[in-house]
Amino acid sequence: MAYDLSQLKTTKAQHPPRILIYGPPGLGKTSLATEFPDPIILDIEQGVPMGVEIPTFGAVESFDQVMDAMKALYTGEHKFRTLIIDTLDRLEPLVWEGVCAKNGWKSIEDPGYGKGYVAADEMWRKLFSAANMLRTQRGMTIIYIAHSSIERFDDPTSAPYSRFDIRLHKRANATVQDEVDAILFINQDIAVKSEDVGFNKKVRHAEGGGLRWIYTEGRPAFTAKNRFGLPERIKYDAGQGYAQLSPYLPLVGASNAKEAA
Repeated sequence: MAYDLSQLKTTKAQHPPRILIYGPPGLGKTSLATEFPDPIILDIEQGVPMGVEIPTFGAVESFDQVMDAMKALYTGEHKFRTLIIDTLDRLEPLVWEGVCAKNGWKSIEDPGYGKGYVAADEMWRKLFSAANMLRTQRGMTIIYIAHSSIERFDDPTSAPYSRFDIRLHKRANATVQDEVDAILFINQDIAVKSEDVGFNKKVRHAEGGGLRWIYTEGRPAFTAKNRFGLPERIKYDAGQGYAQLSPYLPLVGASNAKEAA
């Protein structure tokens, strides 16, 4: 096919977003996700917050069950507009179990030299492919949730330092980061205070500042990104997170009518 510059067109976002929300425990990751329009949750973590009622397929205990649930959302008639997968780090062992069952391994380490984790790439691709079909053909926003871990980062331009990262194996972590349109890191203010304990000694301890923030741009201390021009951080008040984010997000809550083949 030969291109003709006279036929150039403009383009814009045509599908709802794919968002990863991660951070330390107990800061409202799942609560934020459930604020999105008409959500349903794949409750792998089995950790829906108290006071939240949300449709679910029940306990999800295998990778095949995850895929079956997504197939039901793709083929069935429903009005859900947001799919929440909670959490990716609880899903990862199910991915490994599926890979091991397929290859007859006792553990993901059995083949040696990281080959098990390479084989897991195929399972992750199946998951993201299914999620993207729900996004593009059923108009569903996709929200992945994960916990954070503190990892050593070897920056080639400086001395190594610690940072918050997504609690996944490095191969899955890289794949997820490439897959999503936004990585939102939730954390709270920390104040470090010194206490005089006598004998000319002081002990430092951290205290939560009470304010929680949604960070949308990466910094040396954490991973984050977005393609939507979000402010670099947004104050997160329970019940108000979606209202703060939605003006920047394309087609959130769009119709989920299946496109004609």
